[in-house]
Amino acid sequence: MHQYEATIAWRRGEQAFTDNRYSRAHEWVFDGGARVPASSSPSIVPLPMSDAAAVDPEEALVASASSCHMLFFLHFAGKRGFVVDSYVDHAVGVMEKNGGGKVVMTRITLKPQVGFSGERRPSAQELEGLHHDAHENCFIANSLKSEIVVEPPGE
Repeated sequence: MHQYEATIAWRRGEQAFTDNRYSRAHEWVFDGGARVPASSSPSIVPLPMSDAAAVDPEEALVASASSCHMLFFLHFAGKRGFVVDSYVDHAVGVMEKNGGGKVVMTRITLKPQVGFSGERRPSAQELEGLHHDAHENCFIANSLKSEIVVEPPGE
């Protein structure tokens, strides 16, 4: 078993609270010391109560799914003798109402573009296999109810 920790800290300050016009800006502090400015999404809580420059939980969920997939992809590529030079993913999450009427992240689409070098380059079938294996092993993908789709270029 592994345990992961984060401290989420918010303070009201001098703002009123019961009028619902307080700042949603807060901070995530991770066990390794990283500090991340966080906030609600401006698409959910309008500015100025949200901080558009901060990471919102929905963005973090999409980034977590993408990052996890990438890390497993890199692992499997290296084990199979492929040299990866770059990996860029413009991941997109979609929030909408589910069948029960609740707003949920219904789909996360990963669009990785991978650059390789060296003598051995993956075929289209091998590249698909690397993404398949990464998806099957990704802790985040295996933890979510939402569909997570991987769309490498060319598909």
